[in-house]
Amino acid sequence: MTIRSARPDDADFIAGTILSSMRGHRPRGWFDIALGRPEAECLAFAARIAVARTVSIWHVSRFLVADVDGRPAAALCALPFAGSGMAAWRALEEVAREDGLGATELEAIRRRGAYLRSCWLAGDDDDWLIEHVAANPAHRGRGLVQALITHALEAGRAAGFSRATIPFLIGNAAAERCYARAGFSFAGEKRDADFEALIGAPGFRRFVRAM
Repeated sequence: MTIRSARPDDADFIAGTILSSMRGHRPRGWFDIALGRPEAECLAFAARIAVARTVSIWHVSRFLVADVDGRPAAALCALPFAGSGMAAWRALEEVAREDGLGATELEAIRRRGAYLRSCWLAGDDDDWLIEHVAANPAHRGRGLVQALITHALEAGRAAGFSRATIPFLIGNAAAERCYARAGFSFAGEKRDADFEALIGAPGFRRFVRAM
């Protein structure tokens, strides 16, 4: 296993990581719902965001990758929480406009994706955010995610942060066990009935740990 920074040629793998992590233990995630497109088109859109000019939470430069036998097997992103939401929307707008989407279509994406705001629980402005954590099913249970989290925490400490935060869907037991093993503990949760009706999970839970 080798841990490294993601590269532009990892865009397709990062896109798969983003979709998988946003779905969690449920069949659909934010990209599926907000874009309202088939999976292949969602993956292609996410891959373009991963190498967009706008650096966001979805950009390859924010990701660490675990390689096994020279091939990507797991990844996560780590970055300052402050400003991450605004940058994500700017990146989405950039790619949407390159796709020829107009203001009406962009507004439809915003409207479909707005469900997330009802119970999104990510962090505080002075937190180091770890997000989009996923491993290829064939490589799960091999310690890849724990190694990635260790490297992500080291990067946060080097950047001057003292606390890390990590959000996940309530009911994602595998994620909860994984983050607890990495030293994270419960810091809060938000639930919403409409969110649960759409996604099938009650809302979001947040774990934090000192760095």
